[in-house]
Amino acid sequence: MNAERVPVVLVAGLAAEAATEVANRFAAEPDTAVVHHDLRTMEHGVVWRRLRWGGQDESTPLELAHGCVSCTLREDLLPTIRELAMLGFERIVVHLDPALEPEAICWALRSVVIEEETLDERVFVEAVITALDLGTWLADATGDELLDERGLRAGANDERTVAQVVVGQVEFADTLVFSGSAGTLEELRTVAVLERLVSGVPQVALEDARPAALLAGVPETARRGEPDSAHGPLLRGQPPLGTDAGVVLRLFYARRPFHPGRLHAAFDLLLQGVVRARGRVWLASRPEHVLWVDSAGGGLRIGHAGRWLASTADWSEEDEERTALAALRWDDYYGDREQSLVVLCHDASPAEITAALDAALLTDEELAAGEAEWRAYPDPFGEWHTEPCDENADVLALPQTRKDEQ
Repeated sequence: MNAERVPVVLVAGLAAEAATEVANRFAAEPDTAVVHHDLRTMEHGVVWRRLRWGGQDESTPLELAHGCVSCTLREDLLPTIRELAMLGFERIVVHLDPALEPEAICWALRSVVIEEETLDERVFVEAVITALDLGTWLADATGDELLDERGLRAGANDERTVAQVVVGQVEFADTLVFSGSAGTLEELRTVAVLERLVSGVPQVALEDARPAALLAGVPETARRGEPDSAHGPLLRGQPPLGTDAGVVLRLFYARRPFHPGRLHAAFDLLLQGVVRARGRVWLASRPEHVLWVDSAGGGLRIGHAGRWLASTADWSEEDEERTALAALRWDDYYGDREQSLVVLCHDASPAEITAALDAALLTDEELAAGEAEWRAYPDPFGEWHTEPCDENADVLALPQTRKDEQ
């Protein structure tokens, strides 16, 4: 089927100069179109689209009804990709704004309907390439600076941190392109983090990052735009589990629910000395619902990942892999409800984090009190809301947390 569709390559990265250089090299390839949306003027209702092909270079200002990424995708990027595919280009390269994460674009290609079809009927993701600067990436990935503080936010309501963006860009990559350099210890720690964050993903120096070689080096196991399921495995590939340059990966697993107040306090430890934490949470005050926890550096986001199967009467529309895995771990009392978190530490004590999470679980006495009592616990996590231009962005009312706000 791929032979009938046009390959799409996404080039991402907060390392803007390196990402631009990679995009420039693709633009020099025959029968390749490169499209880029500059979001720096989005808050004024204007986005600049740059389109390059066959030596041509066009820049067009676009006025949007709402200054947001979702509108840019729906109103211009996706229709542009569709038109380029219909024009017969052999490859389409989407050079992302530095503030964009490729996962959202890949989801849109599969899910958003344009002219009564989704674009995966015409294109497929051949590779996601992320550029990063060895000299700055680890500091960015472990900090708590907001994009807005660097003048990089993608819209008026963008409250993401730099860490959330650079970690998300790397985590979704099929190939990494390195530029810059750091001190020996810093580079060792960066490499140790990347080996655990994106195990098995090729790493290429910018000077060697030629289109043919980049694409040929993408492994067969690459995700190629496939989003992770909130109910799937939390680890990709075979990351090392030992400690290297102070960097270590730990899995927290438990079968009883968290007390909402104690868990909220325990999350402080995920915002200090931790590169990445992600996973599924069972909150006692919301026994039917799966919470998805996602932190990077000093930024934390909590989302809604549906219902536990134990609270779902009809499984007919559930993913078969999820139901099969749940059946293997099914407990007569808990069902499939559990705590499952992966924490990637670079300057924190895994033992302290584990102890804090253990202390946040219900005690035997609290567990015996039952769900009616649990539902009455004060819950500091707010209510669900949906972002106004994104029908699939169910998050908690206070989705962002930074270290300086704890």
